[in-house]
Amino acid sequence: MLRLTKTDVTVWVVTFELTVFTDLTIAVSVGMALAALLFIRRVADTTTVSPVTDDYVREGHPHSLQNKTIPRYVKIFRIHGPFLFGTTDKLHVIYDHMNELPEIVLLRLRNMTALDATGLRALEELAEAMHRTDRCLILCGARHQPAQLIARADFHQHVGDSNICAHLHDALERARAVHEQHESGLASQTATT
Repeated sequence: MLRLTKTDVTVWVVTFELTVFTDLTIAVSVGMALAALLFIRRVADTTTVSPVTDDYVREGHPHSLQNKTIPRYVKIFRIHGPFLFGTTDKLHVIYDHMNELPEIVLLRLRNMTALDATGLRALEELAEAMHRTDRCLILCGARHQPAQLIARADFHQHVGDSNICAHLHDALERARAVHEQHESGLASQTATT
């Protein structure tokens, strides 16, 4: 918890202290109000208006799915918008089809504008569920605020350093390497039996 942003930690500490020193009703009310204000602030901080320049278009190419072949062993999902408390249940799209997924799931974060502790915990649980079903989760394209929180919270411990990629292109290359490693592992198991 101490690795989260100062504002997240402050909301948790204030709510905890109010629970101990006042009553639960007041603590929950204040905690919800602070969380709502934090939500509004995060949405406001991540909303921008800027011109489209040649540099912007050039920087977007590694993130684009156009002209990229998606291999059969990869399924790509994306998070679009802020991934904060109250939105984490949207991962049901992945959980509902877990048994049908290929060996590698790639989660595009390019359009995820904000992330909080609840969203981060939901991603950790998804990584654990993928691991339990012998699937690999690769994250790619996180913007500034989500990328900072992911790094600060040591999220790499849940998926591995190499499975957090800057661009879609890098993530597809990583998926290819994971698949080849998986295939060679299966081949060596078959040879020994």
